[in-house]
Amino acid sequence: MVNEQDEVLGSMEKMEAHQKGVLHRAFSVFIHHEGKILLQQRSLNKYHSSGLWTNTCCSHPRLNESLTDAGSRRLKEEMGIDCPLKPSFHFIYHTQLDSGLIEHELDHVLFGSYQGAVYPNPDEVMDYKWIDWNELTADITARPERYTAWLQILIADYKQNIEEILFP
Repeated sequence: MVNEQDEVLGSMEKMEAHQKGVLHRAFSVFIHHEGKILLQQRSLNKYHSSGLWTNTCCSHPRLNESLTDAGSRRLKEEMGIDCPLKPSFHFIYHTQLDSGLIEHELDHVLFGSYQGAVYPNPDEVMDYKWIDWNELTADITARPERYTAWLQILIADYKQNIEEILFP
């Protein structure tokens, strides 16, 4: 659990934090290559937002785990890939999810560049694809129901931040 300045207030189990809507630290990883973003379709086994398309991976750091270590760990666990990650910006969002859960997260956005084979974990990922940035932003606008809430927020509110990283 954190406050709006990202100062740790304590710890809580992930499910309890999502049931109570407590602000907690999270991260979202974007892997890119030549103007394309690696997306994943969340497994149907996920406890929320199952079957939806989202950024390359996302999760929560463990207590006292750095954001880059947490991002690298989950990138390997979910997508079977490894590359250096660079923290960029963070944002706070609060939204109601399916299954009555609440996302209230201070989400740190990490970027990495990668080209090579992807080995998704079927317990985490149903499908994946590389998608052109402009195609992704157009599709989220046309069919938002296909995407996770946090990816919709990132595209709607932080598109310029992301483009500055993807297209320096």
